[in-house]
Amino acid sequence: MNVPLAAQDTPRGAFTVLSWRINAAVVVVLVVLSALAWRSMIRDAEAMRMMAMGLGHIGVLMPGVMSAPWFLAMWATMMAAMMLPAVAPMAVAHLAVTRRRGDGPLATVVFVAAYLAVWATVGLVPFAAYATFMQASEEAAHSRWLPALGGAILIAAGAYQFTGWKSVCLDKCKSPFAFIVAHDFDGGVASAARAGAAHGAYCVGCCLPLFAVLLVVGLMNLFWMVALFLIVLVERNWKHGLTVARAAGAALIVLGIAMAAWPAVLFVVSGT
Repeated sequence: MNVPLAAQDTPRGAFTVLSWRINAAVVVVLVVLSALAWRSMIRDAEAMRMMAMGLGHIGVLMPGVMSAPWFLAMWATMMAAMMLPAVAPMAVAHLAVTRRRGDGPLATVVFVAAYLAVWATVGLVPFAAYATFMQASEEAAHSRWLPALGGAILIAAGAYQFTGWKSVCLDKCKSPFAFIVAHDFDGGVASAARAGAAHGAYCVGCCLPLFAVLLVVGLMNLFWMVALFLIVLVERNWKHGLTVARAAGAALIVLGIAMAAWPAVLFVVSGT
């Protein structure tokens, strides 16, 4: 088994090391788990469609009432739905490296589990934001500050796409073998857990600001969830991913400016 050279260390290159059967098995497992999570999210979105879940819902829908455990369970399911397909090249690369060392597939399972655990823990940040804006009164729907805040969040999320932090974190996600060799050098389950957590941290740095959009349009807004899922999938796995990330960033900045200038835009993009 030959690990790709640095020039070939890409998400696509991760699938050139193991047999197509093993690659397919890893992808199928991750996609099936993602599909099950999407099914749960669609069901929950339907059940909560009359509940305020974003800034654009305040004063229009019933106030959202979610405990921290319920919110974090929803967030963890959402991250499994949106992130598991995108992490497939890294999982395949991890399996390739660990198999070469004589380790079994358990290490890769732990790697992915630790990756998701980081995303689940980070859910405390959007929960704090959600719990805060749910305290707003119905009069806020007729104020100028609400669309201005929504616009500022979109502008900040879009601007982040152009930062050096975004580029660094995205590069870590797009060089699977270099990442695995650097972060899972010792081998074994404990090392795989540390590597998965490290990858999760870089992934959070790459994508979490983008997910702030959901605080504006609604955490259970399926249209925006699918849009963000596609952006993340493409920017992490296509060679022109940074261009896609910056195009999405520019679009969010324009939308944020429009929202601050014309308050009705907030409610239009939120589907209310």
